[in-house]
Amino acid sequence: MTGYLSLENGTVFKGELCSVRKSPVAGEIVFFTGMTGYQEVLTDPSYKDQIVVFTYPLIGQYGINEGDSESAVPQVKGVIMLHCPDVYSHYQATSSLKEYLHKWEIPYMTGVDTRQVVKTIRELGSQNACISMTPEIPPSHKLQGQIEQVASEELHHYGKGDIHVALLDFGVKKSIITSLVKMNCAVTVVPYDRIGLLQTLKADALVISNGPGDPKEMADILPQLKEHILSLPTLGICLGHQLIALALGGNTRKLLFGHRGANHPVIDHGTGQVYLTSQNHNYVVEDESLYGTNLKPRFFNVNDGSVEGLQHETKPILSVQFHPEARPGPEDASYIFEEFYQSIKQPGREKIYA
Repeated sequence: MTGYLSLENGTVFKGELCSVRKSPVAGEIVFFTGMTGYQEVLTDPSYKDQIVVFTYPLIGQYGINEGDSESAVPQVKGVIMLHCPDVYSHYQATSSLKEYLHKWEIPYMTGVDTRQVVKTIRELGSQNACISMTPEIPPSHKLQGQIEQVASEELHHYGKGDIHVALLDFGVKKSIITSLVKMNCAVTVVPYDRIGLLQTLKADALVISNGPGDPKEMADILPQLKEHILSLPTLGICLGHQLIALALGGNTRKLLFGHRGANHPVIDHGTGQVYLTSQNHNYVVEDESLYGTNLKPRFFNVNDGSVEGLQHETKPILSVQFHPEARPGPEDASYIFEEFYQSIKQPGREKIYA
């Protein structure tokens, strides 16, 4: 049936709608520039309540498999594509993308002028949007509370390594846990709202996870978070990177349309190397806000010059705005995990909570 994608600013796009829902579905509209990796995007908790526009014209050609999901269920509110084939081909595939979206009652549209949608977002910024059978302009209020919906509620344990890593969960991707376990780490996933448990875990190191939304929504836990960051070797990823900056006195701001895709070039000023990275974020750390925090920008986005990662001047604290676990995306930045691991193994890094 004919459907409509209506943006907050009044712009309306027409396409073919497939949805089991009769009522309009609203969410923040964003775009993803990767050619592949749609399954990882759909299940990434950082995309909670967002309507994702895929810029590549053909999405769904290799279907859906049992191993590439980043969480148990899809997190997006809706999907916009130019074309999604009924026929798929991959030896691991168990269903088509269309069947997967239908199963989880995720509305999607095809035949949409995705190029023009993206141009509109790039010019006017990310905004609320609505998918419906008639043009329905969405409300303009800011979406909030996504972290509470995607973070775990209980402790979870993974791996049996000789290094114990506490992973503070704001909506962690499965592949981050997998990357740590592969490095011979025992991982305890701690819900963000039970941060006090870190004191009793006697972990060797701390990882602060990715997650959706505005990092300033977590203002209440920043004093506690600062204490733990300064006590343990710490790695922050995406939202975790932003929270490290906020906890130590920096500031964040919202980008016009964010960085989402598997092809964002980042330069590591520590080595002079440029890497292609996987990214998904709306907010960035303000460079000028870091004065007096002992945090120094180490990584920068080659395209717009924004801060992509921080290094503490004296403590083993490292943060990256991109995703070193690289799902989806290139594996250029996977060395970040090894660098973090080596910071834990350095002499003098004994457990401070012992």
